[in-house]
Amino acid sequence: MAGSPSTLPSALRAAVEETLSSRAKRSVEILGAEPVTGGCIHQTARVWTNLPEDFFLKWAQGPLSDVFAAEADGLNALRGSTRDSADLTVPEVVGYSDAEAKPAWLLLEYIPRGSPGRDYAERLGEALAVLHETGQGRYGWPRSNYIGSLPQANTPMNDWAAFWWSERLEPQLVMASGNGWLAGLEREWATLELELPGLLGAAEEDGPSVLHGDLWSGNVYPGPDGGPVLVDPAVYRGHGEVDLAMTELFGGFPRGFYSAYEGRRPLRDGYEDVRRHVYQLYPLLVHVNLFGGGYVNGAAAALRCALASR
Repeated sequence: MAGSPSTLPSALRAAVEETLSSRAKRSVEILGAEPVTGGCIHQTARVWTNLPEDFFLKWAQGPLSDVFAAEADGLNALRGSTRDSADLTVPEVVGYSDAEAKPAWLLLEYIPRGSPGRDYAERLGEALAVLHETGQGRYGWPRSNYIGSLPQANTPMNDWAAFWWSERLEPQLVMASGNGWLAGLEREWATLELELPGLLGAAEEDGPSVLHGDLWSGNVYPGPDGGPVLVDPAVYRGHGEVDLAMTELFGGFPRGFYSAYEGRRPLRDGYEDVRRHVYQLYPLLVHVNLFGGGYVNGAAAALRCALASR
């Protein structure tokens, strides 16, 4: 193997070794580390030690020091909700730093990337439908977390349309408007706020589901057995259609994924023409705020499609 422990900051290496030693009840030493490509926000590495298994390490400096505590919470929630599914893998959280640590870090089970099996898409679709059957309680989540590097509020609510506006669309609209990205669309956004209860009304009947929350093709990959591995969640309880709508952005998923999902969890009328556009507004606005004006036209088009269905 290539790489050395010196790839890691010394304080980080010491903290991870201490966590692993406590977990293994023996002295654990990091023997090497090599960078892992693909992360666009944090530094990442595959780490090997004098234990038989390897680990995946993420770390970062800066103000978002609780981002890994939030991610660990989300991964643990997904693992708990998919425990009975043989078709879906979620990495185990080994340890993470608290908000005061510098750098902040998250240590996970290392699951190497494999080749997708012949039924990869179908297994993912079926497993996501099973995940969406695990909901209970109110819309939202006990703690706030992040969507990419942006804060995501999750104040629990009983009203789905109210949650979608106040906890999802409105914060992103305020941010985007403050940066001058949405000029000329004020009337349409005001109309959407008024119409939202009617547009999302049919979805209320299903109640809340546990969601991945950031489900695009970059946050799922084939593991060693060819089955899907879910990573980088932004977990909360919402309507399952939200995850599905996001999969249709940024490249989409194979047709077999959607067929398998709908075979287990049929979609209610109005998803394709109405609610899909309403739900896609959130990730599109997030992309406006993260990456700039290149996503404004997409958000405006989704807004007009949602309102055209009234």
